[in-house]
Amino acid sequence: MIFKGLKHTVLKNKFDALVAQAEVCRAMPSHKIQSVGIITLEEISSKIDLQKEIGTILGVRNAKIYSLRKFSKTDEFSYKHFTEKDINWKGKFTQTSFKIFLEEPLDLIIGYFNTNNIFLETAILQSKAQFKVGFSDINPHLYEIEISEKVENIVAFTSELKRYLKIINKL
Repeated sequence: MIFKGLKHTVLKNKFDALVAQAEVCRAMPSHKIQSVGIITLEEISSKIDLQKEIGTILGVRNAKIYSLRKFSKTDEFSYKHFTEKDINWKGKFTQTSFKIFLEEPLDLIIGYFNTNNIFLETAILQSKAQFKVGFSDINPHLYEIEISEKVENIVAFTSELKRYLKIINKL
């Protein structure tokens, strides 16, 4: 238990250093959004079909999703989930499929979670997506667009996102 808290503290320090470094390198791409990735919690993705809702409202196909779930030795390996055990003490993700997802140059990544979580925030920060969107209560340094909405209101969230993306000529 002590190691879990220590790991969390080490990751938080590395995260803060990466956030400061990432803010210097921010640039807005000029092309339209074709590919979308979603990072969320398993509790959310099990209740809401995020891929379908976001794909329908934004008009994109094949949105990719990864969910953070609690680690359990009995869980089978999944290409749609990652756990806190999939990040090492250096702040690097070790699960190969999730690393490939983060390194993919997506046009948009959506952080669909409204609670602070160092593992989800690190995943969003390390994503090579060109444009990042999420909830306003998380971390103002992570996203280009922050939307203030409740997690349960997926239609309101995606409608608001679509409106902002049209304003900045991304859709």
